[in-house]
Amino acid sequence: MTRDAFDFAFRDLMPEPSALPAVLAGPVLRRLESQRMVFWLVASQPVQPELALSAAGIAPSIDCQVVPIGRQAFVHLIDIHLDSPLPCDVQIDYDLILQTATGPQGIAQWAPHLLYEGAQLPSFVLHSRLEQLLHGSCRKPHHPAADGLLCADRLLMECTEPTARPALLMMSGDQVYADDVAGPMLRAIHALIARLELFDEHLEGAVVDDSQALYQHPASYYHRADLLPALESNESLRERFFGGTRKPIFTSSNADNHLVTFAEVMAMYLLVWSPVPWTLVDVQMPAGLTEQRQARFGQEQQLIEGFVSGLGGVARVLAHLPSLMIFDDHDITDDWNLSAQWEETAYGHPFSKRIIGNALLAYLLCQGWGNDPDACRELIPQCQALSQSALADRALDASLQDALIDDVLCFQGWQFVLPSNPPLLVLDTRTRRWRSESNFKKPSGLLDWEALSELQQALLDHPSAIIVSPAPIFGVKLIETVQRAFSWLGYPLLVDAENWMAHRGAAQVILNIFRHSRTPGHYVVLSGDVHYSFVYEVLIRHRQRSPHLWQITSSGIKNEFPRRLLDVFDRLNRWLYAPRSPLNWLTKRREMEVIPRTPAHCKAGERLWNSAGLGQVFFNEQGQPQQIFQLNANGAAKTEFPPRATTD
Repeated sequence: MTRDAFDFAFRDLMPEPSALPAVLAGPVLRRLESQRMVFWLVASQPVQPELALSAAGIAPSIDCQVVPIGRQAFVHLIDIHLDSPLPCDVQIDYDLILQTATGPQGIAQWAPHLLYEGAQLPSFVLHSRLEQLLHGSCRKPHHPAADGLLCADRLLMECTEPTARPALLMMSGDQVYADDVAGPMLRAIHALIARLELFDEHLEGAVVDDSQALYQHPASYYHRADLLPALESNESLRERFFGGTRKPIFTSSNADNHLVTFAEVMAMYLLVWSPVPWTLVDVQMPAGLTEQRQARFGQEQQLIEGFVSGLGGVARVLAHLPSLMIFDDHDITDDWNLSAQWEETAYGHPFSKRIIGNALLAYLLCQGWGNDPDACRELIPQCQALSQSALADRALDASLQDALIDDVLCFQGWQFVLPSNPPLLVLDTRTRRWRSESNFKKPSGLLDWEALSELQQALLDHPSAIIVSPAPIFGVKLIETVQRAFSWLGYPLLVDAENWMAHRGAAQVILNIFRHSRTPGHYVVLSGDVHYSFVYEVLIRHRQRSPHLWQITSSGIKNEFPRRLLDVFDRLNRWLYAPRSPLNWLTKRREMEVIPRTPAHCKAGERLWNSAGLGQVFFNEQGQPQQIFQLNANGAAKTEFPPRATTD
């Protein structure tokens, strides 16, 4: 976009001069390759950034797509192509220079909180191969655990050599919780919507007619389940209970503050990735809450205040480390696309479809595009057209919004590959599902036949590879058995029956891929989702030259499993599925030899590590994991998962 075209396109959206900071969130460094850099940034007015690099002789070509989300909020999708390759394994300082009313300003002026002590600019390192990476999932702002992303901040502070830095940060799902929002967070969201004049929208099939009526409705805080649709046509989604009442389509047990509008979800992203928006809002308890709700609000406010205190460090990490992301369910809604019946019901109602579509649209702008701009390129002009429709009355055109949501729901380009060494393959296990044809209530397979075939083709003849699956491929056998039992009884929603082995077809195909003679000799599966961490080594029985698989699960970033319950599951799993137990032959992976690693800090042989934080993996030149750690958010020493010789 030329400068003249840029000015013309958004002239009518330009706000009057105000005290708003120039940049509200970012820059977030997303995809990084030898001749490409991708940034995400949200500013209070449209800007055309200029890139400056400490590496000499490299000229950037900047494509900046601007998507207004309000009168004073503009998403900038910055795709930079370089005429020469970046040098590898050295620190490169960078700056994004913005033209402001007071003249050009760099990051040191408009985002000094992004700089580490003694540094004048943020920096990055392009690694020649993936020697080290960080990974994790499930970051709930109001969970009592500390924020695991601050582990990365502390790690970067301690790095004295460029090669000691991780090559990237891989976040494998639930980067935001659109379905589980604390009262103070929702209050901050509404205050930010008003401050930035984020666009309104019309709502069909709801108790309220539009977004403003939603924000002002008595049920807007802690009672949103009353506003969510619960269709008579779907029994399975009504069999669970929510606070003693019928369960709505949205199955989160904490859906009482479920985000609804596009503006709400976008405000949520700003508030979980940047400290700046919090300086623009004053979070006050809403009127009309019961004493019980007031007490809950006060407790949640303390947790949110602790979360906000660490956002400066989180923003630093995202400005220094390339970050890749993929959705799981809470980015959109709990149990998203769990079964064919769930899909039929949720997408058959205009209000529930809009809620899901808004979250996915926000994912596109805040997460999906940065993973693979080329795949998402055709959707961005539609987003800009939708923004233009709000010029007249500051409300998005409902027909354009519904049409865009239809396209986004049908989009099949969320998966992506990073051509690193070894290559990184990130799977979309939410939208490309293998629906059950025999019983629509049964959980869908996590990948359909076509997606599994594409995975196999991508893996063939590679000496090594890293696969990112939001849900573990090899889970805890006991927990999978419980999920299978509830699914057989017709209650998959009760236990979140979302694992690879829950669908016979998908399970058999993924295991056959692993057993293929041309499958990589070494490959690693990174996963999250489950709110605890564990490591498995997997071999194919009775095959001398079998592929060697490592599954490394790290979860959550800011979430944990109920401690006592996990201890019970861990103990029972070791007893019931001991190496010689006949129960092993009732599992779909009986032809696989699974070797669990015991975390170094366990007290009684536990295999499941329950601590918020980040996973850290070091790879050797053959693509094998050399060392595997869990960085603990509580400040404790990192926990290693050393190899062991016994089998399970």
